[in-house]
Amino acid sequence: MTQTLLLLFHPDLNRSKANAALVRAVEPLPGVEIVDMSAACPEGLDLSRDGEREAARLLAADRIVLQFPMQWYSSPPLLKAWQDAVLTRMFYIAYESEGRRLEGKPIMIAITAGNTVGAYASGGRNMYTMSDLLAPLRATAHRCGLEWGEPFVLYQADKLSSCELESAAEQYAEYLTRWIASSKHHPKD
Repeated sequence: MTQTLLLLFHPDLNRSKANAALVRAVEPLPGVEIVDMSAACPEGLDLSRDGEREAARLLAADRIVLQFPMQWYSSPPLLKAWQDAVLTRMFYIAYESEGRRLEGKPIMIAITAGNTVGAYASGGRNMYTMSDLLAPLRATAHRCGLEWGEPFVLYQADKLSSCELESAAEQYAEYLTRWIASSKHHPKD
């Protein structure tokens, strides 16, 4: 059984510096399974074709991490397609056999953003805080009965030097390790 499932929603990991560095830093962590969703679903996600497989992947995990680059104040389209295919199935089609069993699992968001922390402030260049921009995902987690963990945010992700990026990746691995240690999933009967 996977203990921590990290679903990476980057449109092209081969072109990524920041998300790729973050993934490399957490790959050696015990019990962490990383799934590059763009590679796993090159044709996108479909409820009838992919829903059962992805629901099974979630149910096998003790905790879930969704990692992605913030794009135009939102998550990448593949993450929205994943929500539509997987969560719709689990909570509207197969609630008793799947959705109910997912409830209570811890979930954490790990994101990269191109701008500074100050730009994500009320009145800042991006007008809203990162917490405000993540509200739809937090609401989704709440609706699905998932235990929301404090997000990991890497700001200025595309502007960091190699040394800064390596340091940030180490911080991510430490952050994820602490979150794993502090988050306990209590399966429902």
